[in-house]
Amino acid sequence: MKTFEEKWTAWLDDQLRGRELSDFEASLADKATAQAEKADAKKLREVLKRELGAYALTNEEFFSHQLRERIVQENRDSSESRPVVWWTIPRLLWAGAASLAVFLIFTVAVMREKNPAEESQYLTQILNARVDPVVSPNASVSIFELKQDRVTVLWTEGLQSLPADYAAK
Repeated sequence: MKTFEEKWTAWLDDQLRGRELSDFEASLADKATAQAEKADAKKLREVLKRELGAYALTNEEFFSHQLRERIVQENRDSSESRPVVWWTIPRLLWAGAASLAVFLIFTVAVMREKNPAEESQYLTQILNARVDPVVSPNASVSIFELKQDRVTVLWTEGLQSLPADYAAK
């Protein structure tokens, strides 16, 4: 069932027919005043159509209008189908912090297993080794050691083979 406002609008637009029209006109308190308002509404409609009607677009305006409409439609379509980004800035920061923490834990674990202040058991054996002139008469051994860098270089010249007592443990 239509409300009074819906019936009033339909009556102003001449859309009521038959029994519905007669029932509505019977429900009006002052039919003459209502007819005057209907005539005024029709005059207002004509003035608005004439003054505010859509004007014809020139070719340039029509082309620009089409382009603007297409851009708006493409923006609307792209915003609706935009994929969800998993790697946001906060997630990247958390992933970086977690990776750094895991790296530090493994570094500390590896450094505790191997104490860098200890000397290698092979260092003493190499430093105390000498070339036997009977085995290699033309051989010479030079040892260069840097304590601050913990580097030892064993330079051998003219050695055909390394004697068995040079073997590291």
